[in-house]
Amino acid sequence: MGFFAIPTAGIGFFFSAWLTMIFWGMVSPDFDVRTISYPTAMLITLGLWLIVAPLAAAAGKKRKK
Repeated sequence: MGFFAIPTAGIGFFFSAWLTMIFWGMVSPDFDVRTISYPTAMLITLGLWLIVAPLAAAAGKKRKK
C-alpha cells in the first residue's frame, strides 16, 4: 500500500459511479426504465464495491496459499 492508494481509490470510485450513470442511461431506453442521477449511481457503485471487494480479497488470499 503506497501513499497514493486511498486517493487513487477515491478517484476510481467517482469515475466508476460516473461510468455507471452513463451506461445506465445508454441501456435504460432498451428496458423501459428511467435514467438515474449521479448520487444514485454512487449508491449503486458503493453497493457493488462492498460486495465485490471482500470477494476479491478472499480470492487473493486463497491464491497465495
